[in-house]
Amino acid sequence: MSEFVQTRVANRTGVITLDRPKALNSLSLGMVRDLAEALEAWRTDTAVDAVVICSSSEKALCAGGDIRFFHEVGRATPMGGSALLEDFFTEEYALNHLIHYYPKPYVALMEGVVMGGGMGIAQGGPDCGIRIVTEGTKMAMPEVNIGLFPDVGGSHFLSHAPGQLGNYLGLTGLTIGAADALYVGLADLFVPQAQMAALKELIETTPGSGLRAAIVAFAEQFKGQAGDSMLEANRAGIDKHFGAGSVAAVMASLEQDDGAFFQKALGAMRQRSPLMMCVTHELLVRGAKLDVADCLRMERTLVRHNFEHGEVLEGVRALVIDKDNAPKWNPAGLQEVTPEMVEKFFAPVWPARAHPLRHL
Repeated sequence: MSEFVQTRVANRTGVITLDRPKALNSLSLGMVRDLAEALEAWRTDTAVDAVVICSSSEKALCAGGDIRFFHEVGRATPMGGSALLEDFFTEEYALNHLIHYYPKPYVALMEGVVMGGGMGIAQGGPDCGIRIVTEGTKMAMPEVNIGLFPDVGGSHFLSHAPGQLGNYLGLTGLTIGAADALYVGLADLFVPQAQMAALKELIETTPGSGLRAAIVAFAEQFKGQAGDSMLEANRAGIDKHFGAGSVAAVMASLEQDDGAFFQKALGAMRQRSPLMMCVTHELLVRGAKLDVADCLRMERTLVRHNFEHGEVLEGVRALVIDKDNAPKWNPAGLQEVTPEMVEKFFAPVWPARAHPLRHL
């Protein structure tokens, strides 16, 4: 294991602690490999009945992939074609698939920032996932902000969110809290931050075989305490505007609504990559018809095309490297994005027999 991923078994529960606090536990390739190694080992280990993933800091479970790494290796090689990038996304998406279908209860303590790749390691599927949020949870799929698209299975879990909530989250990249996460279906239970120490003690003292039931019973006392969901309060408008049929139509619809919630959404979209918003919109349309494995294979194709295009490299440069917050998107305006440009991102990169995620 690397210095950033700590693993142990306590009371028949495998515990993974992410410990890269200065980077908000941003995932490196080494961390992805450590997570996969531990989960693969515990998957068939008869001495482990459940798994918990948590952070050494309440500030963040995981802020996503290490985007500085993306920029460094993407810029250093022609057309962003780094072998390290290829390995990172192939192995990260395989890890997301492993987590979604994990054969044992998979508990994610989603304290603090949980964004992008952090969502991928927190979203256990309906048969295994126990996703816990606090009032300090800051959740988002903010990829369009850096010229990427919602990946790590986002094409599946966003496209299967109720109504147009997935489109809202994917196209704006805006952050939501505990109440909204519960409403969208991206979290299961709420526990106040002040009670997280008690929850962690419960995890330590409860045998893994009884962990799911014990956690659900513990969280029951806090049901309804997450606060009001802004997404629920604005659901009718979200479904109206974000169901408009295209990114241009969504933004035109938002322009007719002077409500503060929807003006914030419009303002966010005006800052995002026009091309990647259109790609994201199409991604979620397609993802709604696919299973998790096919969604991840589709995303793997898109990420190759994205780095070849260079949109994500420019987004990371503007947001993280130079910090000028003035990305030069290509194309610059939504009116310049053509259906052909969008379709190119979905063009096969490999024959099916050679796809790096063909084994899923």
